[in-house]
Amino acid sequence: MNVNQSAPPVPPFGQPQPVYPGYHQSSYGGQPGSTAAPTPYGAYNGPVPGYQQTPPPGVSRAPASSGAPPASTAQGPCGQTAYGQFGQGDVQNGPSSGVQMQRLPGSQPFASAPLAPVVSQPAVLQPYGPPPTSAQVTAQLAGMQISGAVAPAPPASGLGYGSPTSLASASGSFPNSGLYGSYPQGQAPPLGQGHPGAQPPQRSVPPQASSFTPPASGGPRMPSMTGPLLPGQSFGGPPVSQPNHVSSPPPQALPPGTQMTGPPGPPPPMHSSQQPGYQLQQNGSFGPARGPQSNYGSPYPGAATFGSQPGPPQPLPPKRLDPDAIPSPQLNELPPQQKTRHRIDPDAIPSPIQVIEDDRNNRGSEPFVTGVRGQVPPLVTTNFLVKDQGNASPRYIRCTSYNIPCTSDMAKQAQVPLAAVIKPLARLPPEEASPYVVDHGESGPLRCNRCKAYMCPFMQFVEGGRRFQCCFCSCINDVPPQYFQHLDHTGKRVDAYDRPELSLGSYEFLATVDYCKNNKFPIPPAFIFMIDVSYNAVRSGLVRLLCEELKSLLDFLPREGGAEESAIRVGFVTYNKVLHFYNVKSSLAQPQMMVVSDVGDMFVPLLDGFLVNVSESRAVITSLLDQIPEMFADTRETETVFAPVVQAGMEALKAAECAGKLFLFHTSLPIAEAPGKLKNRDDRKLINTDKEKTLFQPQSGAYQTLAKECVAQGCCVDLFLFPNQYVDVATLSVVPQLTGGSVYKYACFQVENDQERFLSDLRRDVQKVVGFDAVMRVRTSTGIRAVDFFGAFYMSNTTDVELAGLDGDKTVTVEFKHDDRLNEENGALLQCALLYTSCAGQRRLRIHNLALNCCTQLADLYRNCETDTLINYMAKFAYRGVLSSPVKTVRDTLITQCAQILACYRKNCASPSSAGQLILPECMKLLPVYLNCVLKSEVLQPGAEVTTDDRAYVRQLVTSMDVAETNVFFYPRLLPLTKSPIENTTEPPAVRASEERLSNGDIYLLENGLNLFLWVGASVQQGVVQSLFGVSSFSQITSGLSVLPVLDNLLSKKVRGLIDSLRAQRSRYMKLIVVKQEDKLEMLFKHFLVEDKSLSGGASYVDFLCHMHKEIRQLLS
Repeated sequence: MNVNQSAPPVPPFGQPQPVYPGYHQSSYGGQPGSTAAPTPYGAYNGPVPGYQQTPPPGVSRAPASSGAPPASTAQGPCGQTAYGQFGQGDVQNGPSSGVQMQRLPGSQPFASAPLAPVVSQPAVLQPYGPPPTSAQVTAQLAGMQISGAVAPAPPASGLGYGSPTSLASASGSFPNSGLYGSYPQGQAPPLGQGHPGAQPPQRSVPPQASSFTPPASGGPRMPSMTGPLLPGQSFGGPPVSQPNHVSSPPPQALPPGTQMTGPPGPPPPMHSSQQPGYQLQQNGSFGPARGPQSNYGSPYPGAATFGSQPGPPQPLPPKRLDPDAIPSPQLNELPPQQKTRHRIDPDAIPSPIQVIEDDRNNRGSEPFVTGVRGQVPPLVTTNFLVKDQGNASPRYIRCTSYNIPCTSDMAKQAQVPLAAVIKPLARLPPEEASPYVVDHGESGPLRCNRCKAYMCPFMQFVEGGRRFQCCFCSCINDVPPQYFQHLDHTGKRVDAYDRPELSLGSYEFLATVDYCKNNKFPIPPAFIFMIDVSYNAVRSGLVRLLCEELKSLLDFLPREGGAEESAIRVGFVTYNKVLHFYNVKSSLAQPQMMVVSDVGDMFVPLLDGFLVNVSESRAVITSLLDQIPEMFADTRETETVFAPVVQAGMEALKAAECAGKLFLFHTSLPIAEAPGKLKNRDDRKLINTDKEKTLFQPQSGAYQTLAKECVAQGCCVDLFLFPNQYVDVATLSVVPQLTGGSVYKYACFQVENDQERFLSDLRRDVQKVVGFDAVMRVRTSTGIRAVDFFGAFYMSNTTDVELAGLDGDKTVTVEFKHDDRLNEENGALLQCALLYTSCAGQRRLRIHNLALNCCTQLADLYRNCETDTLINYMAKFAYRGVLSSPVKTVRDTLITQCAQILACYRKNCASPSSAGQLILPECMKLLPVYLNCVLKSEVLQPGAEVTTDDRAYVRQLVTSMDVAETNVFFYPRLLPLTKSPIENTTEPPAVRASEERLSNGDIYLLENGLNLFLWVGASVQQGVVQSLFGVSSFSQITSGLSVLPVLDNLLSKKVRGLIDSLRAQRSRYMKLIVVKQEDKLEMLFKHFLVEDKSLSGGASYVDFLCHMHKEIRQLLS
């Protein structure tokens, strides 16, 4: 099956679906659809309600017998028929004449008959055996389990679902890390796959599932079936070893009663006949397919496509992936001995690219309206507009699930973490309005007297509007006279739509003096630039470059709304072993330097003239920035201090009685005698030992104490590191991490190579809007509460997240647990309140509200999860875990939790089917591939070339990433540049991150939010090389090139334009590296092809999927 086939647009969640006149929903076998109300799930092994007995035309079915299948047939676990007396080629192409198919009754227990031992096959399978006799075929079919249809759970309002998807596995062997077992050589996992036309076009079914059949111990097995074969449906031959980027149409079925026998030969050229109904898409939904795209395989030939129309909820046979139904390209071109090797076609397992593409097509065109409770938003990879109608935009809050279990027992059973990734100051696209600012004057914002929640659209006004009931704690509060308003006939205030706090999900209040420190309004914040002027910094050209840039950058400090100039004041410090403060008062002709050499007892030698307004002191500042590089040009001082520098900045802000930010530019391990002195403790021998966690922990407690003082003062620290060797990022990043700051790292900094990246990051960092001296609290309605927090902040109690600074890129991830029972009618509410000081010194409260559904059925939980947010949470949970547990324990915990989530779905929500199938919930089908990427990341599985500092850097970076950033960081985007026409300037569709997708005649761009690689195949056309690099042949391209030449041709403009647009989407500048095929840099590039095995021992996607399946089966047995 070709995964890169398009899927139909599915209407947005919770919104009515379009009705297309003239198409009535036909049911199974073409019978009119049932209008019966949907039935809830039957017990896992219990009766399967709602199965429609009508056989398709032309296929007779015997009445369901109540006995077990004949014992003569060898069976695997759960009654699945194994390959017994037949060779691999003896696959029936339909019932032979006179054979009656038997359906096992739904009420029969799952493995009622005693199981015969699985017949194991020799390692080398014969291509074809003798044709089966009629008696053998009868026995084979009689023992085959035919899966019944599933009864649907009550669907969400207005929401239709397609059929469960199925997938399949290969017998890949796992790396010998001890983490994964391996399947015996030559043994095949069966794979199942539905065909177009095989299922009726119904849309309401239980949570869509993806199923896939890896092998159990023993030989390959018979595929389970979804019922008798329909005309036009077939069993193909066994899949073979094949290049995965080639696809071919599925083999067509022979008419019922025909059997395929005789010697192997090329299959006849056939195409599946056109079937009425929808084409079945990879994600298990029906609907019109996109036309073929240049870099995707062809869709199924001849499948009819219609619009989607909601029909009455009807049962649907689950779609399976059958090992022998997956088309095997070039079957007839391979020597006979190769044909028998079962191998998973990677196109048959869930593709992140396809899921992303489908979501873009289905949900990118309509605005996402937030009025409905518990709606799952479009994926972070989809461009969509948000209309705030009472719930916060997904740009501010994304949840792991939008339907929370009603009880803690149910939550424990599912093991799905209940968490929200909150980005309180997220930047919005220009088409969306920023939150309205509401000023209630001296009385301040209206709040609940008991739980202190702020007024929001979910508060209920009673007694004619004179009182309101809190939606969080149910307390009845009086409405102050100045806020009173009458209610309309629905009980809503008549001014509801004139007040943002009564009609919108996100808004701001101006805070009164009661919300300010020491009960007085804050002074505008200050920025202090603290520059390392030791030998390394001066010699690399960093000091000169930075001073030159600051001259112009100071004109772009953040400002409020329409202000003509920024209210932020600036100050300057340089340091090596001692600190130099500068007086840049506007009345001075020249700046004055003051040196503090007693770094053990830090103080600020001047107050007046240290923090100044840029426009007033422009001439003095320019003079200072000109002089600094000259003053230290001949320095021989190599040692630096670090903690005293932070201390000095914090003391300066304290003396000025304002909050602010320190920009620290630092080059080396602080080994000079001073508080916070560090030693080199880099030791790779600790990797994979119990002491590995010490590499991520700070060396001394001094930095935590210092960070705590900074937070109390509202002093945020942004750290720019330029190390040539180990600098102990784990310790130095503690202060930025706890104060809400950022760390930027430029290893082996060279001006010519890294200038653009550093200056771009610096400009963005200085210009971005920041909230200072912030406190955030998350309130919840009765039944759940916030119990755990992840991100760059400090907490002095269990509820308040304290941030010296918070910018628009930072997130705070919050985990919730039950403390009482929830009910479906009321749902659950979250309110995030952030109190902060704006760039102009205004104290504000930003409020975000979100209402979620609650469920008593596990199926509803699994239907409303968001995998990207789940992975964001799981990565942060694991990255915090390495501070206290061995890395192997953290990895095992992740795998176990993922297996429990999927096993719970399999046991409680999926239709009964053979244990040999891996069945994944539709909205979690990418959980295994993404989790494998997290497990293979540098923090949890470092390669030989990854330094301890790199691991510590990535660990703290991911801690405050948003969902879009973790998505591309763990599963990078791979874009083919030369497949689409040159005139087409839109972003090319991505391909899967695997070496098999690379063609040596093409050029690809890979990005992960931090890195950008341009991979050039060895056989790229000479004209393309000339157009892009300005050289005449592949051999003349400079490997490791970081800037493309500016050439006046369409291809050059297109590629440079694409690189610019990708950089604009990311919060950090991505440096370009040109990689030539077969070059030494290619090893670095291949590290990002995350579907393949990694050099550090990480499993390939296919292998990991098999491993997950093994874990799930163990849990279920």
